[in-house]
Amino acid sequence: MSAPLLQLQAAVLGWQQPCCGPLNLTLGRGEVLGLVGPNGAGKSTLLAALAGRARIFSGVLKVAPGATIVLQTQNPPPLEGLPLSGRDLLALTEASAQGLPDWLAGRLDERLDQLSGGQRHFLALWAILQSAGDLVLLDEPTNHLDAAGVAYLAAHLRERVALGAGLLLVSHDSDFVAMVCDRVLHLEAFDGL
Repeated sequence: MSAPLLQLQAAVLGWQQPCCGPLNLTLGRGEVLGLVGPNGAGKSTLLAALAGRARIFSGVLKVAPGATIVLQTQNPPPLEGLPLSGRDLLALTEASAQGLPDWLAGRLDERLDQLSGGQRHFLALWAILQSAGDLVLLDEPTNHLDAAGVAYLAAHLRERVALGAGLLLVSHDSDFVAMVCDRVLHLEAFDGL
C-alpha cells in the first residue's frame, strides 16, 4: 500500500478561533471520502484548512510530498458583467471540453452570466475536476444541479479518482454520498476544547 495522500491527526481547525476537531482522517489516492454532519460542524472549515484558507490550531496535517490541492467552494465569485464565456473559463483553467454533457457543451460560447446557475456550477466543477490536482476538495458539489447533472458528476468523479486523485467532499445529499464515496466521516458539532 502506498503512503497516504493526506493525513490529519488530532487536528483542531477554525478561523479566528477553533470551531471543529479534534479530527483524525487518512485519505489515499483513488479514494473518495465523504464528510457529513449538521450545519456548523466544521465540514467546510475542514476543506478550507486543507486548502490553506482556514487555520489549524493544533494537531498534525501531512500531505504527500509534491501533492497539489484544488478546492471548489459553495460560493463562486460573482460573474455579473464579466464578459467571459464557458470556453474562456475552460481555457483559463486549462480544462478540456471533451466529455462535457451535451446540454452544456453546446453552450460554451455563451457568456457565463447568461448560463443558468446549475450550468455555471457544473462548468466550474468540470474545470476543478479537469485540473492536475492530486487532492480534490468539493464543498456541496450537487448544489444547483438537476438529477442529470448529479448523475453525470457522479460518473465523472469515479473516473477522476481512477486516475489517482484523492477526493474529499462535503454534502448533505445522502444519495450522492452513498453513490460516490468509499468511506464517510460524520462530523459532530464542536464542543470546544
